[in-house]
Amino acid sequence: MAAKDGGEVSSKLVLYSYWQSSCSWRVRFALNLKGISYEYKAVNLAKGEQFSPEFEKLNPLHFVPVLVDGGVIVSDSYAILMYLEEKYPQRTLLPTDAQRKALNLQKYTEEKVGPQERLLFAQTNIEKGFLALEKLLKDFAGKYATGEVVCMADVFMAPQIAVATERFKIDMSKYPTLSSIYESQKALPEFVAASPERQPDAVH
Repeated sequence: MAAKDGGEVSSKLVLYSYWQSSCSWRVRFALNLKGISYEYKAVNLAKGEQFSPEFEKLNPLHFVPVLVDGGVIVSDSYAILMYLEEKYPQRTLLPTDAQRKALNLQKYTEEKVGPQERLLFAQTNIEKGFLALEKLLKDFAGKYATGEVVCMADVFMAPQIAVATERFKIDMSKYPTLSSIYESQKALPEFVAASPERQPDAVH
């Protein structure tokens, strides 16, 4: 199978994912942006499928996502995104400008809370992160996080903002820069296609 823009993609590219995992969402988003086809293999975290012997061979830490590309196994969404950027350079997600590239590589958008956290605790931690992010991006943001082109920072940000607003009821009016960026991000067909409700294991 071939990717868009002519890059060759292994026929064995497989993503182990869970529909509600925001870490999996960012990888699905990146794969879509790069035009890479992949096989979706659902891992039902609610049923503990991440502890199965089969999955433990792929990731002994029992987390999703996991990407399998032929004989290469990569877990952790950040590591997967860096692998995809290196192995499949079509539709790059990192700017050439050194400062903007560094901004995209900061892990300030890493999810710090899970669905099991108390709502108030989760809101406090998310809002602290969003306040910092608002300050970091205000001088760099354009239509998207670090300019006029979708980059890796957008891949991290968009699912996290979606989860923050839908699951944790965060009021985004406090963050005008992030809110404006998210309006552009959520309109992207690649983001919509990667959204939890569009996944084959989604529970409606």
